[in-house]
Amino acid sequence: MERIGKYEIRKKLGETTASSVYLAFDPFTQQEVAIKRLHPDVLRSTDRSALYHQLLLNEASLAGKLHHPHIVGIHDAVIDDREAYVVMEYVAGGTLEAFATPDHLLAFDRLIEIIFKCTRALDHAYLQGVTHRDIKPANILLTAPDGQDIKISDFGAALFTASETTQLASLGSPAYMSPEQVRELPLDHRTDIYSLGVVMYQLLTGHLPFEGSSKVNLIYQIAHHQAPPPSSIRPDIPAELDAIVSKAMQLEITQRYATWLEFSHDLAQAYRGRALDSQNSEMPDSEKFERIRAFRFFREFSDIEIWEVVRFAEWKCIPGGTTVMKEGEPGNSFCFVLTGEMRVLKKGRLLNLLSVGDCFGEMSLFSAGRGARTASVEASTDSCILTIKAPSLLRASAQCQMHFYKGFMEVLASRLTLANSRIASV
Repeated sequence: MERIGKYEIRKKLGETTASSVYLAFDPFTQQEVAIKRLHPDVLRSTDRSALYHQLLLNEASLAGKLHHPHIVGIHDAVIDDREAYVVMEYVAGGTLEAFATPDHLLAFDRLIEIIFKCTRALDHAYLQGVTHRDIKPANILLTAPDGQDIKISDFGAALFTASETTQLASLGSPAYMSPEQVRELPLDHRTDIYSLGVVMYQLLTGHLPFEGSSKVNLIYQIAHHQAPPPSSIRPDIPAELDAIVSKAMQLEITQRYATWLEFSHDLAQAYRGRALDSQNSEMPDSEKFERIRAFRFFREFSDIEIWEVVRFAEWKCIPGGTTVMKEGEPGNSFCFVLTGEMRVLKKGRLLNLLSVGDCFGEMSLFSAGRGARTASVEASTDSCILTIKAPSLLRASAQCQMHFYKGFMEVLASRLTLANSRIASV
């Protein structure tokens, strides 16, 4: 059986002029991995080996730097004069290239979800001092062919703001480069914002915004022209998506989105403001993320921890008058009010009113289902709630659990203060 280091090669996944990518098996972790390996002739070539070694080193250096649910994880690397490869997480769903042609375009709601997750992942990279510099459909992987969870890959061309050793010129794919990148001007995260705008343009229309007859002509167009709106190619594109692409791809860098947060917020608003798919009643992940992020309880949670909550929480809408929790019954879950209003009752007497962002049932976290509910909670109006079961939280990361415990201590303290105030006023 062919091996690369300790890894058993299953098959070749792809190849470029400089490297091959293999599906392999890690006998230690018992998991499939992807391995990017430089060709032997590249290692022997004195004029190219230094560049490609640096690209692999860039990727390898991210192993301890970028940990995000929407960024491909780096597991291992060997880079020397005789061998050069990087071992990474295997993502099985293919790339967004499959949806970048006019006859195979994504539904608007799915597209928004995918681009939203890209903005959050690239914001995480930016906060770690990393600018990708080669955002394109081929570097955005789907975890499943028909899904909307993604992983951004190939940080080989990344620019590290804390280091000049990775300031490699002329890297990236010309069709997706920003005006400042084709001019070889200093770059920051706004070059990635432009490139993701190009990806969004192509996923909406099946065409690139600029398609020059030569590389020189293409670069000239990017450097000097504002792209026509996507709706000029596909008239049914919603106006809000046209506007988002236009702002991301502004020729002048100061006119673009200044932050990834602004970009992601507009995407979430676009989904929220339009019924893009009347058959889809499930709240999209982008909406869930934005709702949770806005709650005071979650203010100290990182984006990564918010994504954890998105994945293990349950989301449900209930009519007014529904009893969510009943006094005396066992419980192993706690909830947050997403919309509407809830009433807390003790032996039929009103104890409290809960509004958006408030939590209830949290004492079950400490009893792990062995205790009884000390009060009933019912919906005063049609409401939506987020439910988290204690076993799910116990499987969350230690950092996520710590933030929940801290949040519940603050809730308990505020409730004690309120109770003392009521007692003092009697």
